[in-house]
Order: sequence, then C-alpha cells, then structure tokens
Amino acid sequence: MKTYEIPNEIELANTLEQKLELLKQIGRSFSVFRIDCGSCNGCEIEIFAAITPLWDPERFGFKLVANPRHADILLCTGPVTRQMYYPLLRAYEATPDPKIVVALGACGVTGGIFYDAYSVLSGIDKIIPVDAYIPGCPPHPASIIYGLTTALGVLEQKLHKVSFDHDGDMPPLVEDSVLGNTLFERDLLVQAKRLMSYVFGRKLFDKYIKALVQSGNTKDAKATKISVTEAMQVEDDPRYAECMGILHNEIYTQYVLCEEEDKIDLHRVIWGAK
Repeated sequence: MKTYEIPNEIELANTLEQKLELLKQIGRSFSVFRIDCGSCNGCEIEIFAAITPLWDPERFGFKLVANPRHADILLCTGPVTRQMYYPLLRAYEATPDPKIVVALGACGVTGGIFYDAYSVLSGIDKIIPVDAYIPGCPPHPASIIYGLTTALGVLEQKLHKVSFDHDGDMPPLVEDSVLGNTLFERDLLVQAKRLMSYVFGRKLFDKYIKALVQSGNTKDAKATKISVTEAMQVEDDPRYAECMGILHNEIYTQYVLCEEEDKIDLHRVIWGAK
C-alpha cells in the first residue's frame, strides 16, 4: 500500500495518452534527472560510466540534467529509505507533467536485499508510479542505455536493416596466427583485457604482437625475449611495459618451449633493479 497520495492534477496529467504523446515529443532527445533514494552507489557508478564518451549515450539523446524541473524522465536508484522519502516526492512533483519514471537496479525495482530493513520503505513503485524497470545489481552501462532507449521507443528509430544472408561461421580473432595457433591470440587478448580493461587491453595486445613479429622468428624464445624487452624499454608508459612483460611470461611461454632464463625480469627491465 502506498504511503503517498498522488495529487489529482498530477495524476490527470500523467495518463497513458499523455505519456504516449510525451514519448513522441522526446523521440529525438530526452533529459534525465537522477535521484538516489538510498542506493549503495553501485548503480550510480554504472550510470556515470554510461554517460562517458566510451558509451556515448547522447547519440540516443540521453542527457543528464541537474534539476528535476528540466527533466522528462526521473531515473530512480536504490530502495526508498525513510530519509529519502520526502526528497523523492519533491523531485517527482517538481518534474513537469507528463513525466516518465524509471526504476533502476534490483533495489529500485523491488527494494533488493534491503526490502524488509527497518530503515527502508520499499521499492520505487510502492511510493510513486513507475513506467519502466531496468533490473540488475548493478545493471551494466549497456543495459542502462538499452533499457532507456527501448522503453522510450528511441532504439527503434536508430536501427537500420542489416542483412546477414551470406554470413558463414563466426570469423576467427585473426586470419593468420603469429604462432600458427589462434588459441594463442585468444588467450593473449583475454589476459590483456584482464590486465588493462577492454579498450586499453586491445592496445596492449597490438603492442605485444607488434614486438613479437619484429623478432623475425616468433617461435624462437630467445629472439622474442630480446624483441619484447626492447619494446618495453622504449615504451613511454611503464604500465604498458610491465603488462607486455606479464603477457610474455604468462601466455607466450605456454605456447613456446621456454626455459626459465627466457622469461623477462620485469623489475630489471622497467625499473632498472639489479
């Protein structure tokens, strides 16, 4: 049972017909006001990640605003704690009608693991009307963008027909493996992403492969050690240099017969330790 009675003028201005008309108006762009109703900040971190240039949500019209009076959409996170009950209501009533309310994360959708805590009232929809739900603990940035664009009908406007009639099997990671075994490139890329994330991991992968090829014989452990060591020494960023050495010691040595002295001494190469 809700503890908040929606004012009559707000309820009448937020009928289904009014909201459908709003969706037509914000089909090209929409402003979002984020309100933390008691979140652990996990969802907030993912929201902030989602609005970075890496995900570029503005291509869908997604833009955060600092005032609910400028918003089309309320993006609510966390279970509604007792302290955040009135701030949530003030933000809801300040947002122009008609408006869309989105509950984000497991806590926003149901109250999550805190649903029966003494300091928590409930999920968002027990206090104010919710139009869309984006579950997850926390949801991935891609899930946040996909959930918003799908709920608002924006995604369909951005999609174009693509034919895959002539596609065959999934393409390999590389056409020709430097070692004659594409599993090497697969494991190398996985480890590179683990060390330096998705984007920079790919750069690390390319740097290491380039150094490996420059050895002239990728299956010669001693020649590749010299080539990779030289690449590490001229690398401006010591983080890349260290990770190149880690890739060599942990991945390359699994695919090529190496002795202990064929591994790279990271401390000596990078920091000049004796």
